[in-house]
Amino acid sequence: MWAADLPPFIPFFAAALIMALTRSHALRAAIGIAVPVLGGLHLWFDVDPGLTTYRTLFEFQLMPFRTDQLSLLFGYLFHIAAFIGMLYALHIRDRVQQIAAMLYAGSALGAVFAGDLLTLFLFWEGLALTSVFLVWARRSKTSFATGQRYLIFQVLSGVLLLAGALLIYRDSGSLEFTKIGLDGPGSWLILLAFGIKAGFPGLHTWLTDAYPESTPTGTVFLASFTTKVSVYALARGFPGTEMLIYVGATMACFPIFFAVIENDLRRVLAYSMINQIGFMVCGIGIGTELALNGAVAHAFNDVIFKGLLFMSMGSVLHMTGKINGSDLGHLYKTMPKTTWLCIVGAASISAFPLFSGFVSKSMVMAALLETHHEIVWLAMLFAAAGVFHHAGIKIPYFAFFAHDSGIRTQDPPWNMVLAMTISAVLCIFIGSYPAVLYSLLPYDTGYSPYDATHVLTQTQLLFFSAAAFVWLQLRGLYPPELRSINLDVEWFYRKLIPSTIHSVGRVIGKPAVFAWRYVVSGLLDKIGDTLSRHHGMEGTLARTWPIGSMVLWVAILLVAYLLLGYL
Repeated sequence: MWAADLPPFIPFFAAALIMALTRSHALRAAIGIAVPVLGGLHLWFDVDPGLTTYRTLFEFQLMPFRTDQLSLLFGYLFHIAAFIGMLYALHIRDRVQQIAAMLYAGSALGAVFAGDLLTLFLFWEGLALTSVFLVWARRSKTSFATGQRYLIFQVLSGVLLLAGALLIYRDSGSLEFTKIGLDGPGSWLILLAFGIKAGFPGLHTWLTDAYPESTPTGTVFLASFTTKVSVYALARGFPGTEMLIYVGATMACFPIFFAVIENDLRRVLAYSMINQIGFMVCGIGIGTELALNGAVAHAFNDVIFKGLLFMSMGSVLHMTGKINGSDLGHLYKTMPKTTWLCIVGAASISAFPLFSGFVSKSMVMAALLETHHEIVWLAMLFAAAGVFHHAGIKIPYFAFFAHDSGIRTQDPPWNMVLAMTISAVLCIFIGSYPAVLYSLLPYDTGYSPYDATHVLTQTQLLFFSAAAFVWLQLRGLYPPELRSINLDVEWFYRKLIPSTIHSVGRVIGKPAVFAWRYVVSGLLDKIGDTLSRHHGMEGTLARTWPIGSMVLWVAILLVAYLLLGYL
């Protein structure tokens, strides 16, 4: 089909170029479907682990394409995600979204196959610059402001990555992207860069801010690539970093409280994404073969079942124009297909047996017990129960079964239903036949999820979580869906800092303006005098110089240039 050493991002970038040059929607749609399919088949049949290509840029030795089991797993995943996302967005005639989606998917593929930190940086920034257009594509004042904040976080992550890479190159003389560890300032900067895109606690607000403001189709792409590239990067660069165990546990627990009170159902899913990434980060921090397998397997499954949930809520938004739980309800009669497909996604994220989340999340939980992190295991057990509450129950209940909202609509276009159906089939297939996914993982651990202990523990957890939800709902204690705005730690930079600056400005306004004018006017006067002395009509550089002197100076400069070139 293609050369084995052809980097997988090239077909996506070429497709984006063709999309930009054609006005035919049918051709753009056909390209959007064909490229992920052909690229995925090429990766599956023609590319083997252990392939590397090298390039020299100035004095840097780069490795723009490297394959092993870890990168190939994410390569397969991103081709599947791109295909499902393009199919889901098939009805969209917005060329900007189509081109941005192809470049975004290509950047994600370029990042996971990058063998050096400089190449990783280029695609890392590519993820930021392409994905922001999916936020802006909603073309509202709110989405434009949100996209600006989103871009600030993403570019900051890239700057930190580049700074860390340069420090590592200074110390080691190599840019190879391998295990980094925490042994210097460069590695800490890179961990922080990865942490921003992964949604570490306190650095996560770009995710919950931007994802709900994207278009119904754009959010599906956003949920598939950026955070999963960061999970891949953490698994590659920081496996076994103990600090990540506790960072991951915090990520898994704190979003539950925000998700339970949130009214915007896509924002609920954004918090749920941070919760699920917490399981992945925790597994990477443990660092054993079982834990790393669990982390990357859960990343694989999360793209599919979280994408299914975002697609179901995107379908609701597309058909009703509403996404708040307080405005929805009783849609199961008019959107039956979407309802059932959403339930499959809810069962998968909740880790029901025979659904995909069960066969990956249980690996991380088992690894915690194997490494004697019992307290963290209890925290993750709480997080597992919490995700069932806010994603497994709240999402389908308030969207499709709660109070009658009076909305009467129908299921979305066929392409959206088909994309959701493919995802639902994959959720059930992987959950029922996990050996297929396990064969793609980096390590062969012989793990079996369907033993009595795992099944009984998870079933009991789900049963008591459901009973608690029903009891709280019947007693009126469950937080109601209210038309409100819930601010996270973004309150500091969206409210506190601007109001503080405004208040300080009012107090010291006039004296500060007077002092500023005095200092600046004095400085400008000094600069003007200096310029006049040298460049004015009587200045040194304004004098007439003899032609002979000019020729002499030109000759001196030429000789100096030749000597420097010879040396």
